[in-house]
Amino acid sequence: MSTSKQVNLLDFDVDGLVAWFAGLGEKPFRARQVMRWMHHEGCDDFDAMTDVAKSLRAKLKELAVIRPPVPVRDSISADGTRKWLLDVGNANAVETVFIPETHRGTLCVSSQAGCALDCAFCSTGKQGFNRNLSAAEIIGQLWLANKLLGAARGGPDERAGDLEAGEKDNGRIISNVVMMGMGEPLANFDNVVTALRLMLDDHAYGLSRRRVTVSTSGIVPAMDRLRDECPVALAVSLHASNDALRDELVPINQKYPLRELMAACQRYLERAPRDFVTFEYVMLDGVNDSEAHARELVALVRDTPCKFNLIPFNPFPNSGYLRSPAERIRRFAGILIDAGIVTTTRRTRGDDVDAACGQLAGQVQDKTRRTVRLKQATEERS
Repeated sequence: MSTSKQVNLLDFDVDGLVAWFAGLGEKPFRARQVMRWMHHEGCDDFDAMTDVAKSLRAKLKELAVIRPPVPVRDSISADGTRKWLLDVGNANAVETVFIPETHRGTLCVSSQAGCALDCAFCSTGKQGFNRNLSAAEIIGQLWLANKLLGAARGGPDERAGDLEAGEKDNGRIISNVVMMGMGEPLANFDNVVTALRLMLDDHAYGLSRRRVTVSTSGIVPAMDRLRDECPVALAVSLHASNDALRDELVPINQKYPLRELMAACQRYLERAPRDFVTFEYVMLDGVNDSEAHARELVALVRDTPCKFNLIPFNPFPNSGYLRSPAERIRRFAGILIDAGIVTTTRRTRGDDVDAACGQLAGQVQDKTRRTVRLKQATEERS
C-alpha cells in the first residue's frame, strides 16, 4: 500500500535517480535498470522487473511508486486526434493531446494547471492559474499516452517511420513531443527540463533534440537558460508584428519586448538542434492578419533564421475573436513566402473534441481568482 512518504520515481531524470539509489546503497546501474523498465517498458509494477534483485524490488515497493496522472476522460476526434483529461489533484485537471499523422505521431504535453500569462486568444489563459506541474506529472503524460496507445515495448508495431539521418528508432508510436499544451513551459523551468532530459535519455524515451519542441511566449531569461542547459527545438508564440499589438495579445511582451525577444532567439540558435526558430502566429480576423502586418513581420525577423506556422484561430466561448478568412490567410502567407520565409498553415486537428491549438482548457482551481474578478468587474460596469 502506498503512503504519502513514498517517492514517485517519475520525478527523477537519470542523474536524480542514480543519486536516490545511491542513498539506498545501490549502484548506478540499478537506477538505469529501473529507469528502462519504467520508461521503455511502461512498467509500474516493481514485481514485474524480473532482472532486478528481489531484495531491491522489496525495498522499492516500500519506498517508491511509479505514478502518472490519472485519466478521467478520453476523447477521440473524427480525424483520430485523441485527448485525455488528466486529474492532477485538488480539483485540477490538465489536457494532453495525441495527433497521429502518416509519418509521425505527436504528443502535445501540458506543463502547468492553467496559465498566468493571460494571452488574449487562449482559452487556458482565461481560466487563470493554479500551480506548476511536477516533473512526474509532465513526463507522466508521455508515459501514460504510450501505455494507452499500446506503444510500450511489446505493443503493436505502429511506430512512426520517418527517422532522420543518425536517429535511432525508439520503437514507439509517439515520435515527437511538443510542450504546447496548457501553461507556459519556461515558467516551470526546472520541472520541464527534468522531463525534457527523460524524453532525450536513451534509458528512457530516446527522442532526438530535433523531435522535442518547447513553445514559449517569450520569457527571455529562461530562453537563455534552456539554450545552456537543455537545448531542444524552439517555438515562439509571436502572434503580432509590433510591440503595441503584442502588448495587447501577449502581455509578457510588456516585460520582454520584440527587440529583446528577437535577440534571445538569435542567441538560442547558437546551440539549437535546428537551424531555425519556429514562430507561431494565430490568425485573428481584423486584428493581426493584414498585408501590412505580414510586411512588418518580414522586417522584424530579417536577421533571425525562422519558419512561420500560421494557425487559424480556434474559437471558444466568449473569446471575442474570429478566425481570419482563408483567402486572407493565403495572402498573408504569400507575402512571407515571397520574402523567402518558409511558411505553413496549420491544419486544424481535433477541434470537434476541443483538442485544437488554443482550445485546451482542462479544469483549474484558479489561485489568481481571475474568473471571480472578471465577473465582479463586469457587474460593476453594468
